[in-house]
Amino acid sequence: MPDTSPQTAPLKKGDRLYLIDGSAYIFRAYHALPPLTRKSDGAPIGAVSGFCNMLWKLLADVNDDAVKEMGTPTHFAVIFDHSSYSFRNDLYADYKANRDEPPEDLRPQFSMIRDAVRAFGLPCIEMEGYEADDLIATYARQAEQCEAETIIISSDKDLMQLVSEHTVMYDTMKSKLIDHDAVVEKFGVGPEKMIDLQALCGDTIDNVPGVPGIGPKTAAQLLDEYGDLETLLSQADNIKQKKRRENLIEFADAARLSKTLVRLDEQVPVEARIPEFVVTPFDHDRLLSFLDDMEFTTLTKRVRAKAAEAGVEVAAPSGDGAVSAPGAPASATAPIDRDGYETVFTAENLQRWIDRARTRGVIAVDTETTGLDCMSADLVGLCLATGPGEACYVPLGHVGEGGGEGLAFDDEDVPRQMKLDEAIALIRPLLEDDSVLKIGHNFKYDMLLLSRYGVDVAPLDDTMLISYALDCGTNGHGMDELADKHLGHACIKFTDLAGTGKKQKTFDRLVIKDAAPYAAEDADVTYRLWQVLKPRLVSERMTSVYETLERPMAKVISRMEAEGVKVDRDVLSRLSSEFVQRMAAHEAAAHELAGEEFNLGSPKQISDILFGKLGLPGGKKTKTGAWSTSADVLDELAAAGYEIAREIVNWRQLSKLVGTYTQALQEDINKETGRVHTSYSLASTTTGRLSSNDPNLQNIPIRTEDGRKIRNAFIADEGNVLVSADYSQIELRLLAHIAGIEQLKAAFSGGVDIHAMTASEMFNTPIEGMDPMVRRQAKAINFGIIYGISAFGLANQLGIGRGEAKEYIDAYFVKFPGIRQYMDETIAKAKAQGYVETLFGRRTHTPNIKAKIPAQRSYAERQAINAPIQGSAADIIRRAMIRMPQALVDARLSARMLLQVHDELIFECPEEQAAETMKVVKSVMQNACEPVMELSVPLVVEAGAGRNWDEAH
Repeated sequence: MPDTSPQTAPLKKGDRLYLIDGSAYIFRAYHALPPLTRKSDGAPIGAVSGFCNMLWKLLADVNDDAVKEMGTPTHFAVIFDHSSYSFRNDLYADYKANRDEPPEDLRPQFSMIRDAVRAFGLPCIEMEGYEADDLIATYARQAEQCEAETIIISSDKDLMQLVSEHTVMYDTMKSKLIDHDAVVEKFGVGPEKMIDLQALCGDTIDNVPGVPGIGPKTAAQLLDEYGDLETLLSQADNIKQKKRRENLIEFADAARLSKTLVRLDEQVPVEARIPEFVVTPFDHDRLLSFLDDMEFTTLTKRVRAKAAEAGVEVAAPSGDGAVSAPGAPASATAPIDRDGYETVFTAENLQRWIDRARTRGVIAVDTETTGLDCMSADLVGLCLATGPGEACYVPLGHVGEGGGEGLAFDDEDVPRQMKLDEAIALIRPLLEDDSVLKIGHNFKYDMLLLSRYGVDVAPLDDTMLISYALDCGTNGHGMDELADKHLGHACIKFTDLAGTGKKQKTFDRLVIKDAAPYAAEDADVTYRLWQVLKPRLVSERMTSVYETLERPMAKVISRMEAEGVKVDRDVLSRLSSEFVQRMAAHEAAAHELAGEEFNLGSPKQISDILFGKLGLPGGKKTKTGAWSTSADVLDELAAAGYEIAREIVNWRQLSKLVGTYTQALQEDINKETGRVHTSYSLASTTTGRLSSNDPNLQNIPIRTEDGRKIRNAFIADEGNVLVSADYSQIELRLLAHIAGIEQLKAAFSGGVDIHAMTASEMFNTPIEGMDPMVRRQAKAINFGIIYGISAFGLANQLGIGRGEAKEYIDAYFVKFPGIRQYMDETIAKAKAQGYVETLFGRRTHTPNIKAKIPAQRSYAERQAINAPIQGSAADIIRRAMIRMPQALVDARLSARMLLQVHDELIFECPEEQAAETMKVVKSVMQNACEPVMELSVPLVVEAGAGRNWDEAH
């Protein structure tokens, strides 16, 4: 092994050059081992562990038979891809376009693995514009010229074109040597024809086109017959098989392009020379220092044993070096000392924090802003933490004296602040660095805000979403609540600094010396929560839920919120005028029926008129002794024929539409973008459903004609259309699948009207010519059952007596006994384990399932019944949303996802792309369960397009 002093040795006949395809082995090590985290800080280290063990085996395990066969290396280097870009992208823009982004917990390990290579004393080689394979090809051919042996540590077929008399490959995972005969055995051709074979076959992973319909076996036969690719293409007219002949002629240029893409560059102008790769003795202390820092117990012991065997003295171990078991390090829950935080005023000090983050491979990040609307708020400062208690605040936008009315403070630190542009330029590379994991709490907000300053944060972990995956249903997921629960710490409250009400200051008006401890604490607490919560994902088997359903959503949603949706102010204004006029008419009618004027917005005056003056029946007094004028009470009176109640109900409905939508939405239009940007909460429901706020676009009433009119105001830009794609009856379909209801499954599979079928089953009524009212009753029961509806609730919904409603529900369970069985079994499971699960493993905890108070227990039971169904539906649409952006890019569509409204997704696209967009969107949504599972009922998506939302729906 090399030591720290530079040494070189020329390559000569008989030498052995080992070249590791480092980039490929990072991914192999990552996928071959279970997730592993470092105990001290929770950093992911599984791929680093696998990579280090591979290096050790190759360099020091003299008992390994394969290494003995190949011979001890005299020269050794590890080769990496510099980035995802290479010269091939200039030749073919779609080269490797299909590749997924690296897993979030792998990205921080890229830099750690390079550090590992250096700790082993090995050259770490990469070169901008070239792939690792090109560098390997260049070094292998240089070694051949010296008649030295080259062993390429890889199993990648792209490198098999290099196998020759002096060059072989070795697959460490299978302990298999790949020489000339092995290539022939696997592909039917020798290494000299591998380029032509790959040109014919193409490569879906790298997006190399090839020739359709030709696989490795066919390609080998053709090359055996015609000799090489160019001869084959020139004589393609002679091919007997019609389809093969036509494809070879039609895709000849694609084959030639593919050959250019798969051929490795053997003449890269490399800077590092092979003589610098000479292997020299171990620097045990350097290696042990790295392994000790990584906490690799087993490998550390092996290295120490090898040192002792060789009679080499090494430094004593610095600690137990235990690899992370479930649970957080003690430092995470140690008392928080706010006096230890730093306020950063200079570029030099900020650079120190950036360097420390790169060394650690992880940093907690938070932003302080002038408001909660991340599309209009300004950045005031950055909060950073590189470990428990290691936190700082970087003020950037505090305004100082005269910052606002009545705020005549003198902040001497204001002039010392770094300029915003300077700080962003310094920290942007860190926040965008794939090798450094960024941790945030409700990171969606910070990501969207920073994107407005040109920063694309990645990769990320979100402690709010980790908590949501682990403890949904048991507690809230705000930082203050989690800090109290997991750290035993009470955070500084914003109101303690800024005040409350109309006199509350915005963050930029706070004195820096007061703001800094509050801000730095946010980053410190976030880092500590990550250390406490992240290891639980593995130990509680919730990693898959977090990685596939939670973490990716932050970026998807932040992009949707940034897009926003265009709203036509004129349509809203016209609707407001119409609704206000109609409200006045309802008000006048109510006054006439009452015989006097009263305020229709006053519950007390309404109750005095209805139950006092008019003496209407059904009055219910609240705990305060006042008559209730709730929607249920008024609806019952209206249904009973009391016109004054109907006028009040109509007035209230219009009043809500005006106050919540037609007037309020005009105020919500962003002045810069001209669009409305809702904010989605990712962790506020117990089922995984998203909720929309500021404004809430998920509660626009669509069952009334007036509610649907509001959707006319949501429009597309000129030349574009809105596309709406909606899952059809997804929750009933999931009920049929989860509960195993054969009648329902058969109906869905056969495309039968499920509500008519239910009515037919329950009421012995033929589907043909069925009374719409009977179907409506069945529909109410179908959907009501999912939510655990009671006889009282169904009676109110259908306007029938409770006794009749109970008979309907009883009859339903007789016709579909599997549903009652599902309910009973689900409640029993919730009582036994304290939670229920969706099809994808999301847990909803039900802490009140054994409550002594009947109302609490009943609610928990209904929650337990509903959560697996509604939660599975939420998971499915999340999976679709996560896959959607890439699917649209792959289809070369410019459609943008704007809104999610329960089971519906809204897109905007050019009018000429509408049909193709609907096709792609439906495909992604209908296949969202794959490859995890196959439902026993089909998922159906209905899609439409139009100039506005109502037209598209």
